[in-house]
Amino acid sequence: MGATAHRATKSARAEDVQRRWLVVDAENQVLGRLATRVATILRGRHKAIFTPHVDTGDFVIVINAEKVKLTGNKRQLKVYRHHTGFRGGVKETTAERLLSGPHADRVVSEAVRGMLPKTTLGEAMYRKLKVYAGPEHPHAAQKPSKLEVA
Repeated sequence: MGATAHRATKSARAEDVQRRWLVVDAENQVLGRLATRVATILRGRHKAIFTPHVDTGDFVIVINAEKVKLTGNKRQLKVYRHHTGFRGGVKETTAERLLSGPHADRVVSEAVRGMLPKTTLGEAMYRKLKVYAGPEHPHAAQKPSKLEVA
């Protein structure tokens, strides 16, 4: 073997990560495509320093979550279930009722949560997601930049 250059894979560390704040407008966006893009950013897969065992993602603010589009009949047929913790306590609601009610932001946040890892690291990534039903958000001090989701 000759004199070859030493090559090593760089692994990101938590203190090396530069986090940005991004704003996404969900108005007239298809839910699944929006959630995929947001989950990619939360994980940090869009960065060159992506490391699977380190949270390298950015903060994402989703506004106008109540105006998201669902294709086909999903608005009426998609069912969200949760359990109250009591016997026989399975509760069901449709996407239509969620989007028209006070918790319209849950449709987007649950879609994104399902695309993140089901681990402690995935929970840390999910905490960087901020979803608001209307056009206003309280994160102006972070100077978020607008992200176009096409």
